[in-house]
Amino acid sequence: MSKATTVQPPSPLRAFWLKWRFHINILLLLVPLGFMPKYFADAALFRGDSGLGQREIGEVQVGPWSIRLAEFRNEAPAPNPAGPMKFFNAALCATCGDQVKATYLRIGKPRSLRAAGVIFFGTPYRMGAGLPIPERTPPDAELWITMEGWDGSMQQASIPLSQASPATVAWLNKQGVKP
Repeated sequence: MSKATTVQPPSPLRAFWLKWRFHINILLLLVPLGFMPKYFADAALFRGDSGLGQREIGEVQVGPWSIRLAEFRNEAPAPNPAGPMKFFNAALCATCGDQVKATYLRIGKPRSLRAAGVIFFGTPYRMGAGLPIPERTPPDAELWITMEGWDGSMQQASIPLSQASPATVAWLNKQGVKP
């Protein structure tokens, strides 16, 4: 005696999967390709292949030394638990790399070397600093660069914040000056 087996038709979901699985898998491979240009642009920015940053500020003379300054990203300060942060990159001149001990960045004139601001880290040819932006910063503030030499000398220079980071000034204007 033979038993006949009856085959049930697959459920609608199973039928859809069997019919379209190849096309869905191709779609899953193609979607990440849409994000590749931004990934490669960010990788070039982090490596330094596209320059010091998205927006070059230019050469700033600080006493006998000079420094090239750039905004890392041309956008408003990034939110951070410590407060809004703006990231800058810098490169010392070719002759002053072995003469400069430390380079600092601050909004507003530093009172002393102990309050010089945030220190740049990295090699003399590509340094980075995360500058906190205080809530009470006026839009006409200045960005001060302090450089300390190995001989103990200290040199300072300033540039207007509107020249250093127009996106930050626009962000400050949008926030309004806090009392």
